[in-house]
Amino acid sequence: MIKRTKTGPSTDASVLEELAEQGHRIPTQLLEYRQLEKLRSTYVDSLPKLVHPSTGRIHASFNQTVAATGRLSSSDPNLQNIPIRTDLGRQIRKGFVPGPGNRFLTADYSQIELRILAHFSNDEAFVTAFREGRDVHRQTASVIFEVPLDEVTSEQRARAKTINFGTLYGQGAFSLGRQLGIPREEAQDFIDAYFERFAGVRRFLDEQVEMARERGYVETLSGRRRYVPELESRNYNVRQFGERVAQNTPIQGTAADLIKEAMLRISAGLDDRLPTARMLIQVHDELVFEVAEAELEALESFVVTTMEGAMQLDVPLRVDVGVGETWFDCK
Repeated sequence: MIKRTKTGPSTDASVLEELAEQGHRIPTQLLEYRQLEKLRSTYVDSLPKLVHPSTGRIHASFNQTVAATGRLSSSDPNLQNIPIRTDLGRQIRKGFVPGPGNRFLTADYSQIELRILAHFSNDEAFVTAFREGRDVHRQTASVIFEVPLDEVTSEQRARAKTINFGTLYGQGAFSLGRQLGIPREEAQDFIDAYFERFAGVRRFLDEQVEMARERGYVETLSGRRRYVPELESRNYNVRQFGERVAQNTPIQGTAADLIKEAMLRISAGLDDRLPTARMLIQVHDELVFEVAEAELEALESFVVTTMEGAMQLDVPLRVDVGVGETWFDCK
């Protein structure tokens, strides 16, 4: 027995995962059942009921002022949480199809938050990696583990990727250790090595916290402010949260500003250039379009050019495109 609740042994996901890793069959089956049941109840049974009788489509709301970072959120239903991280969950996307004679086109900013971090921090290793089109996670692994770029192993790259994204969200040694499956002390060594090698990143993050303490707010690249009153709290945990907000907001907030600017520019150009194309939804750093096959190539060129030119950074923006007869086929 790993953990108890008031009524008996715990069966929450973390407990079942730990038992499954120990080789127990029933916890594995329970986890699989819960995943299937969530997909069934949340998507398979629910979404068809939301199809509008007149249009034959699902219509969601997109909210401007819900997420504190400035990102759009979706509701009634939330079309931004259609699964993509697991093979089984991704199958739900096969249920989303374009109208007759049309195709879906998806356009996704590649590693946008890390590119924005490179711009803000002006860290030489990060900036160089993006300017030269290198694999930034491999570059990070090469620097942290002190091995030549071509000798970086897949495990080292995976760890470097986890650390890169952990940096964006102020992840501590405990959380990183759990994610990598290593002791907290070893995770702290990775974090220390990371900030020692990428001094520009450390400097930028520290500067944001200091700015928030002095001015009460931090800013995105376009000048949008987020106030951080949590830094004045007497509660240590609240202050720690405030520091993470101060560090992350310029990055996530700039990404939010960027894709909104791209959406405005694309929307302004679609009617004149591509009359059959429609921008359907935004999912974080991705836009989903529907277009007639005859205009597919023209839409791809227009969207990529517009998205990559929506904001000027010290590193290039890159957009990955997918095309398919279902949303699933676009990835």
